[in-house]
Amino acid sequence: MKVTNKGIQFKIKVQPRASRNEISGWQGDALKIRLTAPPVDGEANEACLKFLAEYFHVTRKQVKITSGLKSKHKVIEIEGLTEEQFRRCLEG
Repeated sequence: MKVTNKGIQFKIKVQPRASRNEISGWQGDALKIRLTAPPVDGEANEACLKFLAEYFHVTRKQVKITSGLKSKHKVIEIEGLTEEQFRRCLEG
């Protein structure tokens, strides 16, 4: 995770076609995210962005995939989110 001018940027690893949408902890330096959506026609990407927006209590427009659109490994940027807010949400 790193702080940028706009907010927070962090790595994720996506597991599509899971039984439920959830964050299942850290895998190395990436946050592992399980999603019910299949990796077809961008469905998993959109589901990921919506899930993260809800999880971190921000709008969908604040969450972007900055790299890895067609990969399980992605870099996410959330505008307007502080490091403290990020950590507080992950702690539950």
